Amino acid sequence: MDERELLVLGLLMTQSQHGYQINEFIENNLGRVSDMKKATAYSILKRLDLAGYVDVSTEQEGNRPPRQIYTITASGEQRFHELLRGVLANVEHVTPSGDIGLMFIDHLKADEALALLEERLKETERLLGVFAAVPAHGHGKGVDLSISHRIALLKCDRDWLTATIQSIRGTAAQ
Repeated sequence: MDERELLVLGLLMTQSQHGYQINEFIENNLGRVSDMKKATAYSILKRLDLAGYVDVSTEQEGNRPPRQIYTITASGEQRFHELLRGVLANVEHVTPSGDIGLMFIDHLKADEALALLEERLKETERLLGVFAAVPAHGHGKGVDLSISHRIALLKCDRDWLTATIQSIRGTAAQ
């Protein structure tokens, strides 16, 4: 399931936009929930155009260079709803970042492993602060739900790391 395609189609559901607008909106407003790069967005727009999910027209304002405007089509709206339903209903099995490293933690001395996990805990707490400081979106629930989900996951990681660090300290003390 390509959530990046869902993101681009979702942005076009509100209004026709040129690629720069889409990229600016993602970077300025959705950077905390998407790490999509500009080249990826343009690649997705091209793919959506070839599939008939968007129409592309050219617009020129004054002396500015012409730019392409993307408008979602009826089949694009159907694709958006199909992707949206799939993403909301399905659980994706992913291996969280760092889990492979945890499998081999016994190859480090306990004090080094603790220092690294404490560094990870500190970064988790920093990110938790960043997401907790995000103001309410104010237009529907969706963006706020995404941020609150990220906060819940970070709290879970924080609690797990705290318990794991305490457990390793207890084992090392014995």
